[in-house]
Amino acid sequence: MHPYNRIPSSGQSTPSPPPSPLRSPRLRRSKQGRFAAGQQPGRTFAQRLAWLILSVLLRRQGIFLFAPLIYISGMLLYMGTVSFDVVPVIKHRPAPGSVYRSPQVYAKLRPEMDSDNSTSDTISTVWKHSYKSGEWQPCVNRSSGGLPESNGYIYVEANGGLNQQRTSIGNAVAVAGYLNATLIIPHFHYHSIWRDPSKFKDIYDEDYFITTLENDVQVVNTIPEYIMERFDHNMSNVYNFRIKAWSSIQYYRDAVLPKLLEEKLIRISPFANRLSFDAPPAVQRLRCLANYEALRFSSPILTLGESLVARMKKLSANNSGRYISVHLRFEEDMVAFSCCVFDGGEEEIQDMNAARERGWRGKFTKPGRVIRPGAIRINGKCPLTPLEVGLMLRGMGFDKSTSIYLASGKIYKSEKTMAPLFEMFPLLQTKEMLASAEELAPFKNYSSRMAAIDYTVCLHSEVFVTTQGGNFPHFLMGHRRYLYGGHSKTVRPDKRKLALLFDNPNIGWKSFKRQMLNMRAHSDAKGFELKRPNDSIYTFPCPDCMCRMNKSEDSRSSSAT
Repeated sequence: MHPYNRIPSSGQSTPSPPPSPLRSPRLRRSKQGRFAAGQQPGRTFAQRLAWLILSVLLRRQGIFLFAPLIYISGMLLYMGTVSFDVVPVIKHRPAPGSVYRSPQVYAKLRPEMDSDNSTSDTISTVWKHSYKSGEWQPCVNRSSGGLPESNGYIYVEANGGLNQQRTSIGNAVAVAGYLNATLIIPHFHYHSIWRDPSKFKDIYDEDYFITTLENDVQVVNTIPEYIMERFDHNMSNVYNFRIKAWSSIQYYRDAVLPKLLEEKLIRISPFANRLSFDAPPAVQRLRCLANYEALRFSSPILTLGESLVARMKKLSANNSGRYISVHLRFEEDMVAFSCCVFDGGEEEIQDMNAARERGWRGKFTKPGRVIRPGAIRINGKCPLTPLEVGLMLRGMGFDKSTSIYLASGKIYKSEKTMAPLFEMFPLLQTKEMLASAEELAPFKNYSSRMAAIDYTVCLHSEVFVTTQGGNFPHFLMGHRRYLYGGHSKTVRPDKRKLALLFDNPNIGWKSFKRQMLNMRAHSDAKGFELKRPNDSIYTFPCPDCMCRMNKSEDSRSSSAT
């Protein structure tokens, strides 16, 4: 209780102190919220709000400093020239080399390219003095003595296309010879991509193969009846070795030979890259003998291939019979597998998705798999288009008078994609153009046999151009080295550099040409190369399969055995 309330009341109320005066009696409210006497009633809500804002401004007079800014902002908002919902747009430029702009580059360079006649003699002078390492010659000697009693039979199942199968054959000969075993003529797997049911004798001269190897490795085309009786004439009952890729020859001696001696017949499937390239001289000699001497295409393939070589030389009479060959990998399956994007738009995307699903069934749509076409192009993994190949070769000095043999399967959208290449090289030929329909009929539906025809024509060209890598160019480079003194006149482009150049529509012809001539010179420097321990003997035959002329001391001992 308050202290003054203790005084007894006299019946009269104690007067209250006068209230503090307000600035305006009109603002005084009663407890019920109505205006007191003297206040003007009937104000609308808008009037009361305006009065409140004015009173605030009167109390905070500094706000008038911002009045011009407030006025201008209000006017701009009213006129619609400024909006607070504008978000800055950041444009990301694609990385150099990540976009396919080759058609724009071609359109830019074509006038100067067509008027440039400064290197019309390239085909006759290309790499005339190609290297200084001396001349090399084949020196794979065959054995003259008989073979000891066989330890058993080896049956291999070769997988892949033509040249991967060739790897299998060479390795199988080496393993059989090392284990003193009898090799059954290799069986070729049927693959969903190549779709070729050809057998060994359809592609290679089987009798010549057996005869060439007869003093080094015993080869037969059938398994003896008494052996097959032990397995109920069923190859699935034969023990099958699952050998890791690149296994050493010692593994075959330690793991395979005991089983061979026990069973007398073993199977190795699949069999391609199942033997290390780093092998003893005796093993390498057998590989050389199989690949470069014993393997010869069957008579029908060889006859047609040599006919096409003669026709190419006749068409190249203006260049003394010299022509260049190009291995172009721009088939639908290669374009699909690369996951690169070209200029085909939505139709191309649908085609490639369908091709991937047909060939690889979900491999490219696995959860978590991210495909970056731009990064693939920058890393030089995209197959060169026909247009890009033409630009590259014209930049290297080959002109319209150059005869070109194009080794390829069915080019993706060939009518559209091949047109620029024909414009740049009107003398370009394919096997379908050189041979009649009747001549090609026996090979038409067999991809490996068609590839063997291409291989033959490329083997005898003045220059070989590879555009994508793979077994076909690697075997050709090695075979050409073996035939032509150790040097392979091969164009191997730097595809990372090409990606940058083809992504620059502002590049000039002189600058582009300078880059291409440097690239050609680099390819020449790689024409002759000695094999290193882990290199393929099928690509680098020196020094295991070849000897330097008049310098036998530089040869490997394997070459002389």
